[in-house]
This record gives sequence, C-alpha cells and structure tokens, in this order.
Amino acid sequence: MPDLSAFADPGFLAVQCLNGLTQAMFLFLIASGLSLIFGVLGVLNFAHGSLYMLGAYLSYTIASWFVGPPATFWVALVLGSIGVALVGGIIESVFLRPVYRREELEQLLVTYALVLIISDLVKLAWGAENRSGSRPALLAGSVDIAGRDFPTYNLFVLAVGPLVALALWLLLRRTQFGRLVRAAANDREMVGVVGVNVKGLFTGVFMLGAWLGGLGGGLAAPIGAIFPGMDVEIIVESFIVVVVGGMGSLGGTLLGALIIGQLNAFGILFFPRFAIVFVYVLMAVVLVIRPWGLLGRPVTRG
Repeated sequence: MPDLSAFADPGFLAVQCLNGLTQAMFLFLIASGLSLIFGVLGVLNFAHGSLYMLGAYLSYTIASWFVGPPATFWVALVLGSIGVALVGGIIESVFLRPVYRREELEQLLVTYALVLIISDLVKLAWGAENRSGSRPALLAGSVDIAGRDFPTYNLFVLAVGPLVALALWLLLRRTQFGRLVRAAANDREMVGVVGVNVKGLFTGVFMLGAWLGGLGGGLAAPIGAIFPGMDVEIIVESFIVVVVGGMGSLGGTLLGALIIGQLNAFGILFFPRFAIVFVYVLMAVVLVIRPWGLLGRPVTRG
C-alpha cells in the first residue's frame, strides 16, 4: 500500500512537485529538439539521446580546463552546446541527408548505428567510469520551501525551460527562418521550388535540435552522474514525451514533459514498484484516443 501520510506535509508535496517540474524541463529540452527534427526533416532521430550525452561530457571536459574562474560553468555550457550543434551539422550532412527519401526503418537503423558509434567514441575518449560536474558557486546553495530545502540550481533549471520554450516560439513564429521551417514541415518540395536552399535549412534545423540536446546535457551534468548509457535512458522518455504531446508540436512537447515529469515524481513515491509502467500506460491511452498526440495534428507531407 502507498504511504499516504506524505500528503499531510505540504512542504514535502511542494518539493516533490518541483522535482517533477525540474525533470520535466530536462525532458522538454531534449524532446523539443527531437520533435523539431521530426517535424521538419521527418526523421526519428534515435541518436538524439547521444547528443544529450555528448553535451554532458563536453561541458564536463571544458569546465575541467578552466577550474577556478567564476564563469567556468557558463563558458562550458555555452561551448559544450555549440560543440554538439556542430557535431549535429556533420551528422545531418554526412549520414542523414542521403537517407531522407528512404523508408523510415532505414532512417531509424542509420540513427541507431550512430548511437553505437557515438557510444564507442565516448568510451574511447572518456572511459567507462562515472563522472560528475560541479554547480556554479552562485547556484550551489538551497532555498527553503515550506520548511524543506530545495536546490537553487534546480530553480535555475526551472527558469531555463520556459525561457527556451518562449525563445523557440518566437524563433518559429516571428522570424523568417521560422516561417521557412514551418513551410518546409508542410511542403518541402514547394519550399525548394521558390528558391530556398532546402539542404542548408535542414542542416540548420538539425543543428538547432542538436543544440537543444547538448544544452540539456550540459545542464544535467552537475545534477547526476555522467556515464556511457545515459543516452538510452533519456531517449526512451523523450520519445514518450513527443508521442504524448504530439510530434512536431512545441506546445505539446512542453505539455507532455510536464505530465511525464509529475507522473515520475509522484509515481515513484507512492507506487515505486509500478512507477515505470505509468508513462507507458499513458502513452498507450493517448495513442488509442489521439494517435497524433494531445496537441499534435495529423500531417500529410508534400
């Protein structure tokens, strides 16, 4: 039987809810890049979790080069995520561009092969042992929430998620690049006919998605262990988020991440043996009722 006594402690419930929101922000950063790539390129990028892992390792390594200066964490976060974006550009132009017109299964096999390649390269470069990053001194403490301590760094992550969501919305809705991205998602052939460099646009979209994954990895580095295999853990939940929220829907991705984050936070608390099942049950229910997701819509590609 679940321990219902925790409901009597509002501070505990508040902190647990914030923990779920923190996980949701990480899931949103990863899943938003995954959803963006699928929405425009039509590729289910199974290697997106590997970009997240690479972002964590690069941020950790860059931070180790500048131990001491106060700006170490921020420099590592910026350079690490940019490095992942550059890797993403190489992946798109070398490995994915030749398979855009092929069956989805072939595309999935290519991205799965990239998972294995990146995993071996990570082990070769950093070894198989666990590593951990350090939080910036400014965010190293905690705050009191209804008598419970909550890490200041987690509050920072909670602020980053909505800011990134707003920035993505403005980019996609208020810029020329965003208009081209939305047009390409609906009819890539027409975008090419009017003179747009579709190859360059696709590379830019993939790099943006990779940057989001690398940013998520860099932010996660100071919270948990950095290890080979962390990519597989995150990609499964990220796929569930985009399926629940709706493939290609930014708002749906955010909603899906919030739901999954809270399910994990309270499910593992009250039903630890069955917590992992809840997200799969939710995904199955959504697929039965709305196969295109909560905020998604059926898409026909031109």
